[in-house]
Amino acid sequence: MYLPAPRPLFAALFVACAALLGFGLYLQHVVGLEPCPMCILQRYAFVAIALVALIASVHGPRRSGTVLYGLLVLVAALAGGGVAAQQTRLQLEPPSLAECGPGFEYMVESFGLAEALPMMFRGAGDCTAIDWTFLGLTIANWSLICFALIALFALVMIARGGRRRREGWRGFSR
Repeated sequence: MYLPAPRPLFAALFVACAALLGFGLYLQHVVGLEPCPMCILQRYAFVAIALVALIASVHGPRRSGTVLYGLLVLVAALAGGGVAAQQTRLQLEPPSLAECGPGFEYMVESFGLAEALPMMFRGAGDCTAIDWTFLGLTIANWSLICFALIALFALVMIARGGRRRREGWRGFSR
């Protein structure tokens, strides 16, 4: 199976992660969905993957570099996927059993606005709330699918080890 050089593959991964992060910001600032602490952790994982992919696409790694970047992407994808899986589990439990942290209103009442504002970046929404679905899947479900696909991408890059097609024309041979 022919795969292009690692550089355009990592560039495509960067674009995909940037699009996912942009969509998350759209849901937050335009649609008005408040991210929960687990959502913020998933965003951190997507940012980490995007940064590694950007560096790899600029660097244009050879065999060992492709493996290293693939491992870094895999670690971030597994971490983000673990958080997404936990959030999915929480969303499936009965509301009385599931808990992920206090809401923003509680933080303002308990800590005051000056201390609660920095906490906003950590997320203030309810991790168990299902505010948005697409094709019957929640944001956490879609994040889990994306992290699984990214992990698969990373495994392919690791297994491939950066093997490239030889440069130059070799006639009709493969």
